[in-house]
Amino acid sequence: MKPSKFIGISAVLGIVGLLAFALGACTEKAGGGAKQDAAVSGQEKVIWKMQSAFGSKLPHLGPSATRFVDDVMVMSGGTLEIKFFEPGALVPALECFDAVSKGSIESCWTTPGYHVGKYPAMSFFTTVPFGPNIGEFTAWLWFPSGDQQKSGNELKQEIYAKHNLYSLNAFAIGPETSGWFREEITSLDQLKGMKMRFFGLGAKVMQKVGMSTQLLAGADIYPALERGVIDATEFSMPTIDMALGFYQIAKYNYFPGWHQQSSISELLMNKDAWDALSVQHQRIVRVALGHQVMYTYAESEAMNFGAMKEMSEKFGVKRRRWPDSTLKIFEEAWMEVVEEESAADPLFKKVADHYFDFRKNYKVWKDAQEMKTTYLAN
Repeated sequence: MKPSKFIGISAVLGIVGLLAFALGACTEKAGGGAKQDAAVSGQEKVIWKMQSAFGSKLPHLGPSATRFVDDVMVMSGGTLEIKFFEPGALVPALECFDAVSKGSIESCWTTPGYHVGKYPAMSFFTTVPFGPNIGEFTAWLWFPSGDQQKSGNELKQEIYAKHNLYSLNAFAIGPETSGWFREEITSLDQLKGMKMRFFGLGAKVMQKVGMSTQLLAGADIYPALERGVIDATEFSMPTIDMALGFYQIAKYNYFPGWHQQSSISELLMNKDAWDALSVQHQRIVRVALGHQVMYTYAESEAMNFGAMKEMSEKFGVKRRRWPDSTLKIFEEAWMEVVEEESAADPLFKKVADHYFDFRKNYKVWKDAQEMKTTYLAN
């Protein structure tokens, strides 16, 4: 099938929006308790531990964390040192929530969608099936619209506040692929009973079409695929998936990434530790994070077409695109998930209603600016 004939100008606006975010990150309301110190150079040194959910060598995700800690060290003149730890070095990769909440470590480089075991609604703050591009998504996270009183991020902070946690957006990436399969999928019947690693709310959609899903950390996926613990997987985008070697086992790579058109992650912090930072240190953290949001998104957009070409020509990966009819079934299943989860979980409903209300308001702007990819005759 052919890709959609239309592309929103909001893709460009997304870049502009992220630039505005990076430059204006310092304007976000601070968590309470910051001390009014004099100059950064006059402060006592503060040392934090930060475990990453992503290995330092994993494209985009890991280097964003090491750049962040380096930026903080340089901008603070060495008075704020955030020590990077590889996944699992201090606590299991997907168990940062409790460790940071208790203060066992000060922070984690992670993503809200990894905390769905505690709050299914947390997935909304990482990515949403059939969701927006990065411009619209960051707009929802950062600003209320219409008669909304709060932004998406403010809803997230309300949840975290119950656990002595504080979170700031850490990095962003563009669309992901929607899965790696050992054989070509010509009928949805082939998915029934298949075991697949899948992230976030998209996993509930795949369960609707008969799959069995589980959430695994990045480093655990290849061994599970190799041993047959799972039959298929999705994780991220071509640059990242290539580094993890999925193509060695599963040659069919499916597009589009309907479940993750854009993704935002977080620096999850112990609230007491955050409040104990000086105003200057808090500002440095915000600005350094804003840089990673912009840098990582642009980097991921710049590198993925090359990775797709390399995997196809060098490793024999076969790219496939879901037919529109299949995407329609996935989207219908997604709306069923929203209805069912909202009925069962008031918090899920609160976040979902807020998100969809923003999208409804945003659509006025989006539709007015939408353009075809070209107006020239083929």
